[in-house]
Amino acid sequence: MEKGEKNVAVNRRAKHDYYLEDHYECGLVLTGTEIKSIRNGKVQFKDSYISIYQGEAWIKGMHISAYKYGNQFNVDEERDRKLLLHKQEIRKLHQKVKTKGYTLVPTRMYLKDGRAKLEIALAKGKNLYDKRQSEKMRDAQREMAKALKLKK
Repeated sequence: MEKGEKNVAVNRRAKHDYYLEDHYECGLVLTGTEIKSIRNGKVQFKDSYISIYQGEAWIKGMHISAYKYGNQFNVDEERDRKLLLHKQEIRKLHQKVKTKGYTLVPTRMYLKDGRAKLEIALAKGKNLYDKRQSEKMRDAQREMAKALKLKK
């Protein structure tokens, strides 16, 4: 069994579209062919989000490609998958999402000691001008780093 962490997929769009506040690690309920596809890196987060329904957290819209050798054991690629979180964490997240205008977004998926884990974040949406401001700051920092590198 592998030790340590290996990134499988990262949701870069989340940092662009949201202010990420609290991060949580959770497991997923998967089938055998899904975990094999995840180990091959066949995961996409485009348009995926987390919803809480009847005291359970679910990820919707995450695409896990069908396993090449899975034949009849393959399942729907964009089915809803249950997230494994403690009941207190789910309650706390549900309260924040319900009252304060937050949303839950997946930020990355990784393998930890051979098991698939999903990092989710409590996020607040950015306005268009906030996105432009973030982009300007990132460009300025890139230019400063470039100038310092040339100076050496």
